[in-house]
Amino acid sequence: MKDLTTASGIPFDNYEDTQSAGPRGPLLLQDYILHEKLAHFNRERIPERIVHAKGSAAYGTFTVTQDVTRYSKAKLFGEAGRQTKVLLRFSTVGGERGSADTERDPRGFALKFYTEDGNWDLVGNNTPVFFIKDPKKFPDFIHTQKRDPFTNCKSATMVWDFFSLNPESLHQVLFLMSDRGTPYGFRHMHGFGSHTYTLINKDNEVVFVKFHFKTQQGIKNFTSDEARQMRGEDPDFAQRDLLTAIERGDFPKWTLKIQVMTAEQADQHPFNPFDLTKVWSHKEYPLIEVGVLELNSNPDNYFAEVEQAAFAPSRIVDGIGHSPDKMLQGRILAYPDAQRYRLGVNFEQLPVNRCPFAVHNYQRDGAMRYDNNGGRSANYYPNSFDDIRPNTVYKRPAETLSHPFADSFDRNAEGENDHYTQPGNFFREVLSQEDKKQLIRNIAESMRQIDGPKKEEIINRQFCHFFRADFNLGMGVVNELGVDPESVMSRMKK
Repeated sequence: MKDLTTASGIPFDNYEDTQSAGPRGPLLLQDYILHEKLAHFNRERIPERIVHAKGSAAYGTFTVTQDVTRYSKAKLFGEAGRQTKVLLRFSTVGGERGSADTERDPRGFALKFYTEDGNWDLVGNNTPVFFIKDPKKFPDFIHTQKRDPFTNCKSATMVWDFFSLNPESLHQVLFLMSDRGTPYGFRHMHGFGSHTYTLINKDNEVVFVKFHFKTQQGIKNFTSDEARQMRGEDPDFAQRDLLTAIERGDFPKWTLKIQVMTAEQADQHPFNPFDLTKVWSHKEYPLIEVGVLELNSNPDNYFAEVEQAAFAPSRIVDGIGHSPDKMLQGRILAYPDAQRYRLGVNFEQLPVNRCPFAVHNYQRDGAMRYDNNGGRSANYYPNSFDDIRPNTVYKRPAETLSHPFADSFDRNAEGENDHYTQPGNFFREVLSQEDKKQLIRNIAESMRQIDGPKKEEIINRQFCHFFRADFNLGMGVVNELGVDPESVMSRMKK
């Protein structure tokens, strides 16, 4: 038998009964067990993530299947058969922790690789693109996906107003409004690093790279009606599906593939290859297999290992680097800042975030520092007392600031405003006829909810984007909404 104790280790009895002035009298202030229980209970919730609030996660392994050492010296890619422990967290983006898993929303796909050179966080989505290409727009975009400050309800008017005023969102909007926006759980969808990163080999040669995780379970989606029905039947469907599959030994797998682009190719590319609203052609930059990701173990405690899991794209390891992708550059700052707000400055000491290999630095103090805080060792560098030194083996190659990366201090160039070619290609070449019909139905279903005095203005502005991407897409949405095509065309000519 184990004694019941307080957090201080003090054994006690009467866990369920509070001390009172007589059996029926008022409670006594001196019963500190009551205080401890209620005070801790009041503080059980930490701030939920502003985005990606609801999520599920599992542990697994990444196994190298092909030699890519010509591109990267990262140790986790060292040789075929090499395995690295991983944590993969899936999530919805816009909803709160209590939202349904089958809402129409992108899905987060955040990986933590526990490597011997430190933890590598690859933080992406189930889509290869995103709604915006500049991080300054991110808070405004997320505000439109949350609740109206007046009604405190979700608002299709806010959503489509933002989309219609930001045509760069169109590519991701078409992904979202297709049935890919309501995947059948987490096992039946692809994952993407989304951003452009770099790989660095042993000769310090650098190439640009995109990461693709292709599901081996096959793509499977809900229709809009099926997703709506599941929201009522089981709002935790995706979480339950993932957990039960792993518990019964049906371990989900993804094949990691990469696209590689040289600096010379990037320099000659017809559009900015670091634009997060665009994809690289698979014909020009074919997928190269790297390895297999398998999820095979569920966390024992959701709060400790999922809610407290912290990911940040600033966490990269030797052999992997960043790129001039503007959204990535913004996330390098924003993500660890969000984790410090949510979990405290020592969030990387929590077991789920802690590197399982040696960690040596001069960070000290801060809330929730639960180790020996460096003991009596020096807390500054350089010093005369320890042998912790920077290792030149890990020196990164210098980055060249030349066209197209930065020939001057500037903002988005005018030549980067083709927001229609790739969305049009997605509609024409990627979607089947049935997928196109579903996309148009889903768009119309959502746009019917636009209301208020600006309703016609917002709808007409979005029509223009659809028509510029593909005439049949525009006509399909117009007809599905029951709008007179001639009136739309006349307004577009003005």
